[in-house]
Amino acid sequence: MKHLLRLTDLQPDDIHEIFRIADEINAGKHRDMLRGKSVVLFFPNTSIRTRVTFEKGIFLQGGQSILFPSETLDKKEEIRDVCGYLNNWADMLILRHRDMGLLEKVAEYSAVPVINAMTDVSHPCEILSDLYALSRSREDFTADKYLFCGKAGNIGLTWREAARVLGLELSQCCAGGYEMEDVPVYYNIMEAVEGKDIICTDSLPAGAVRDFRECQVTKEAMEMANDGAVLNPCPPFFRGEEVSGEVMESPCFVGYGFKKHLLTVQQAVMLYCL
Repeated sequence: MKHLLRLTDLQPDDIHEIFRIADEINAGKHRDMLRGKSVVLFFPNTSIRTRVTFEKGIFLQGGQSILFPSETLDKKEEIRDVCGYLNNWADMLILRHRDMGLLEKVAEYSAVPVINAMTDVSHPCEILSDLYALSRSREDFTADKYLFCGKAGNIGLTWREAARVLGLELSQCCAGGYEMEDVPVYYNIMEAVEGKDIICTDSLPAGAVRDFRECQVTKEAMEMANDGAVLNPCPPFFRGEEVSGEVMESPCFVGYGFKKHLLTVQQAVMLYCL
């Protein structure tokens, strides 16, 4: 039994094991591995992609989903007591909640695997899915050069975790004041994309669009990247903000195709944690 709260909980071999399980699921193996098991999920109403793929993945594996809103965990009852009861019935807990500290408390008291479906500082399943897509489409995704365009938030910080675990070469393009620690930073997209293979973005905070005007990924910017470079924006993305509308219609955009792997990878994560 394992928890997955951060990518840094994993070693490279663990990530490749999750990818191996995902390959086997794609090949039709591991059917009904959750039959007879109940998975308790805590999700806000605004979640779309992560929730749909977790619930469908549980269904395809023969399991039962029991869904609560994330704010259920914010009530007065102590987390150790919530877990004390859930340990009687749940076989896995999947949580999407702003507070990473709360997930850590749940993991401390849970007798079953706990999976982070997103916090304010980490989104491991999302980035694992992107890495898996890259592993299937690139000659050697660990040798590619990565650029993250956006603030020091959950997506950027998780790409930084991935870089640390897998030894990826990662840099950031952002406005001043939004930098991540220990990552090379650029402040102009035309300079940042030179020599890069994988360009990733995150949506911008309210009021920060003007700050990032020199960091918007455009079609012209992508032409400055290496041949075959791809643009992988984290949804929800907003045309005219972190990315231009034109670049989203170009062949370098791989977002829809990459995100189809979220279903399989999240199934693989669940089986790996069990």
